[in-house]
Amino acid sequence: MTRVLTVADTALLLEAGDLDETMRLLPALRAAALEGVTELVPAARTILVRFDPSVVHPTNLAERLLAVAPAEHRAAAGDVVTIPVRYDGEDLAEVAELLGLDAEALIARHQAAAWTVAFTGFAPGFGYLVGDDPVFDVPRRPSPRTRIPAGSVALAGRFSGVYPTQSPGGWQLIGRTDLAMWDLDRDPPALLAPGTAVRFERVERELIETARPASAVAGTVASAAAGATHAIEVVRPGLQLLVQDLGRPGMAAQGVSAAGAADRAALREANRAVGNAPGEAGLELAGGGATLRFRGSGVIALTGAGADAALHAGDAVHVVESGRPAAVEDGDELRIGGVRDGLRVVLAVRGGLSIDPVLGSRSTDTLAQLGPAPLAAGDVVPLHGPGRAIRAVERTRAPRIPLPAPGEEVELGIVLGPRDDWFTPAALASLVAQSWAVTPRSDRVGVRLSGEPLERARHGELESEGAVTGAIQVPPDGQPVLFLPDHPLTGGYPIIGAVVDRDLDLAGQLPPGSRVRFRIVAADGAATD
Repeated sequence: MTRVLTVADTALLLEAGDLDETMRLLPALRAAALEGVTELVPAARTILVRFDPSVVHPTNLAERLLAVAPAEHRAAAGDVVTIPVRYDGEDLAEVAELLGLDAEALIARHQAAAWTVAFTGFAPGFGYLVGDDPVFDVPRRPSPRTRIPAGSVALAGRFSGVYPTQSPGGWQLIGRTDLAMWDLDRDPPALLAPGTAVRFERVERELIETARPASAVAGTVASAAAGATHAIEVVRPGLQLLVQDLGRPGMAAQGVSAAGAADRAALREANRAVGNAPGEAGLELAGGGATLRFRGSGVIALTGAGADAALHAGDAVHVVESGRPAAVEDGDELRIGGVRDGLRVVLAVRGGLSIDPVLGSRSTDTLAQLGPAPLAAGDVVPLHGPGRAIRAVERTRAPRIPLPAPGEEVELGIVLGPRDDWFTPAALASLVAQSWAVTPRSDRVGVRLSGEPLERARHGELESEGAVTGAIQVPPDGQPVLFLPDHPLTGGYPIIGAVVDRDLDLAGQLPPGSRVRFRIVAADGAATD
């Protein structure tokens, strides 16, 4: 029975009876073009429906979603993609034994099966392939590997797949291919898309180890900066220095998450201060401690986390106040100290960064390894120059609101769902009753929290389904992970709730050692008891 579950205040989850129904619902939903829907992300038994709450109320959208009837048949596959495989995977013999086969029989059936891409996720170019042979139902490894080579052909549950890039993973490895699943020089970059038909072909030759560059900008920055009259030289990058804009929304069909600035409001504010468009790319510095040298004159602004910052021009030192524009001259150095509150400092430069976009964005996605590589000492980032800005700088701003510092507690509004029913009533009470500690293992993929573990009411594996920024995923150890912009598109651990959109920027500024308390709100943003 089809039903609609709450995911966030900007997303719903349409749950179908099985994978076949999901694959028939997707084209029907696309054809329906429901008002306010911005993206559809299919998974094993669900379709994540992102929507604009200013256009449609979630209750009304849920009714319209349930009124859409699945197509009678799956969408017809286009050309068949043939993937050459050398069947020499580390888990081949073990998987064959699990399935009651010998290795040769497993290989033969893997080749003979008709595979179709049901959905994409996990990483750009990763397709979840479902076959017509019921023998393929393989448990994941009890402990995931930390490094799986690109091109690895694997099995998990009812699915087969090919890892596009080197990454961690828990699937069972049965072989390798040298066919690139993801190539930014190809249009589209992803070889596989939902509905693509796939067949595997056995080859005995030694496969060629090919480099699969995930970032198309590492070389572009260097070449574009050569001879640039306006540029930023990275003298010291601090803990992490990234290029960020407002991300890549709407690309989930290729397995690409939105990513983008962890504190969107800080980026918009910094751009407004220097006269740029709100989404112009800037630099995001985690933890402070950076030194940047400027080529040419310009105007800059710092927002986000609080940090002592000053421009060093020869013997002169000029303090840079948060949110206020500051003029820079050729040779000036901007020195940013450690952060006092918050985590991420945002730097905007009048005119913006002169970097070619990757898939429509200049953002660095640290999980998918898309966009510019993290900046290192000696890197040079070219600038457009101040003449490209769209308006005059803003010399005044509202007083800065302090962000959380280590030891301080903040409150984040959350919406429960879609899998809160996987947890005991005591766990739901504990989710909001306790103060969660932000651990040092947090990054742009997610804020890892520590507290009294949340107990499940249901056990076993959840079939992969879509996730949003702000989702609170709970692994088997009961310690929540709050997803930030670089999170995977799909996941198999239950999500108990999600931070509401208006609090996502604050979530992106949580430093290690701070604490979080959750408060439940209704899906439309109204407070609840």
